[in-house]
Amino acid sequence: MKVLIKNIKELLQIRTEQVDKLAGADMKTLPQLDNAYLILEGEHIASFGKMENLDTSEDFDTIIDATGQTVLPTWIDSHTHLVYAGNRELEFVDRINGLSYEEIFNRGGGILNSAKKLQETTEDELYNQSKKRLEEVISLGTGAVEIKSGYGLTVESELKMLRVIKRLKENYPIEIKATFLGAHAFPSEFKDNHQGYIDQIINEMIPAIAKEKLADFIDAFLETGYFSNEETAQILQAGQKHGMIAKVHVNQFTTIGGIKTCVDNGALSVDHLEIVNDEDIAILKDSKTMPVALPTCSFFISIPYTPARKIIDAGLPLALASDSNPGTTPSHNMNFVVSTACIKMKMTPEEAINAATINAAYAMGIEKEYGSITVGKKANLIITKPLHSFYELPYAFGTNNIDKVILKGKIQ
Repeated sequence: MKVLIKNIKELLQIRTEQVDKLAGADMKTLPQLDNAYLILEGEHIASFGKMENLDTSEDFDTIIDATGQTVLPTWIDSHTHLVYAGNRELEFVDRINGLSYEEIFNRGGGILNSAKKLQETTEDELYNQSKKRLEEVISLGTGAVEIKSGYGLTVESELKMLRVIKRLKENYPIEIKATFLGAHAFPSEFKDNHQGYIDQIINEMIPAIAKEKLADFIDAFLETGYFSNEETAQILQAGQKHGMIAKVHVNQFTTIGGIKTCVDNGALSVDHLEIVNDEDIAILKDSKTMPVALPTCSFFISIPYTPARKIIDAGLPLALASDSNPGTTPSHNMNFVVSTACIKMKMTPEEAINAATINAAYAMGIEKEYGSITVGKKANLIITKPLHSFYELPYAFGTNNIDKVILKGKIQ
């Protein structure tokens, strides 16, 4: 299958050489080609260039006229909780009425609420609920997504979640990576016996998950009132023995030295970072770890936004993700994530798009195949509706400006 996209007004994120990630001032540059063409062969990008240089003698199976339209790589969402049962809309009302995230959790809501619902839901029903969300993710322009477990909190239910993620991966063209997040919260029966639950994670859950090859990454909620530095380190090290790379929730509400624990344990990414101090910045500067911001979580539960300017201006990279989940971010719209990053975190459109493509690919470990318009990479593309310029994508935050989504060379 050979596809030509012609008369592209703006072809964004073109890279003639492999770029693994962008940091600091480099994030302000978004290479583009105006009045361009793009050729796809099978699942991959074959070539691109100016329309005046297009070889008109070539034959194509499909020709798409993108006059007035912008073409860019699909969004990459490196942090989601897409697999869950039911929702938590009543907690939404509780927050409006003044209850905090911690107060809701302490009275049995939050993660424990989702865990109860999930434990009572069959694998087939969980799959059917989750696939609807995944289909919407694709329609909104996301071409690669990480999905976590963590609403099971028992051996059987964590495995159930990861098996659902595996089924989604087998049945949809979107790139999916799975993360084991058994250390999302302590089940009620282990409230006063943290080590007992950690032992269950290490001795029962991780070996069973590894046996079925269900997870690429391992995660923990490293936060005051959840998992301590020492507890998190135990879990990450156990997962690494089975080939799971660390990606960690950290610094959402407090800073307790968690960044150092993550970096010391080889974390690919540290996610949330609503609270960041100078020591955290210094530790990240000397690492290969990608900071990941989740701005629509801050939007929804009214907590501080990740200090993007402090991070980027210190010379660090930054990625963006949705944190899609039933409690604190019931949205998987990466277009709104990019807009929110610009509006609330003062990222430029160029920085935000780089953060949601190239840097997000790095945060998922897929930067060699996704994240830019580069010959040989997967043909995962967004074709927008006609725009004045790509700045309209974050500017028109309430408008769906996507015309077509292409995954692995096929229009969805």
